[in-house]
Amino acid sequence: MTATPLADERTTRAVQPPRDTAARRFSSFLTSHPRTRLALLLTAPLFWLVVVYIVALVLLLVTAFWSVDSFTGEIITEWTLDNIITVLTGALYQTVTLRTLGVALMVTLIDVVLALPIAFYMAKVASPRAQRILLIAVLMPLWASYLVKAYAWRSVLSQDGILEWLLAPLGLHTPGYGLTATVITLSYLWLPYVILPIYAGLERVPDSLLEASADLGGKTWRTLGSVVLPLIFPAIIAGTIFSFSLSLGDYITVNIVGGANQMLGNLVYTNVGAANNLPLAAAIALIPIVIIFGYLAIVRRTGALNNL
Repeated sequence: MTATPLADERTTRAVQPPRDTAARRFSSFLTSHPRTRLALLLTAPLFWLVVVYIVALVLLLVTAFWSVDSFTGEIITEWTLDNIITVLTGALYQTVTLRTLGVALMVTLIDVVLALPIAFYMAKVASPRAQRILLIAVLMPLWASYLVKAYAWRSVLSQDGILEWLLAPLGLHTPGYGLTATVITLSYLWLPYVILPIYAGLERVPDSLLEASADLGGKTWRTLGSVVLPLIFPAIIAGTIFSFSLSLGDYITVNIVGGANQMLGNLVYTNVGAANNLPLAAAIALIPIVIIFGYLAIVRRTGALNNL
């Protein structure tokens, strides 16, 4: 049976190679050069990170070694250590640094204590359906605005708020505005950031290890202390990085519920705005940055950074 001319024409069309366009050549080049493809993929985000964030931060911190003319208010770009010495030796800055560090440590401790049972229940006890519901419940506060949540706690902690109404019959009173209110509000704000890394760490713990511990006679607390905690310790440290660093640099919550108390973030904000002393503000900002880098250097050895 001989092929018809129409069939021959269709066959000829089907086997014709694609046109050699510039786009096709570029696509073939990227396919055969995976490193070039990866470099092009990362160029935009790395450019944003390095130029817009890191370079801008470095330029800001450089101003810590400059000064401000007391008469004109203009920045004098002459190198000096006056601001650094003022921050390191001033009683005000030492007091505020210790207060900020204490608040950050307290918030971190509270969040870890609250996050451990919640994350353990989500990962090892709850059914798959309840696990999804709880995960959504943990993530829901992150959908709300930071300011909305902070002002909500201001309303709760006020002298005529719901907390006072609940405690009054028991002869107790709301803590009001101050460091206690700051710790409570920050603990609420950063709790999801601590729960999620611990939950992820617990999910990676095989159930067979818990069963083996029970078969060998290990009680609940012994299993948690000897089996579970060593395995999820890097995940716990990963969660503390979020709560500690975020609390260390916060200043909005203190303005809303902290009363007359100040933290390092407030001093930076005040010197940038009202005092118009950017060099001193940059010198103050060096304190939390140094503390955070020191903390990261310590926790790096635990493998916690792999859990972020």
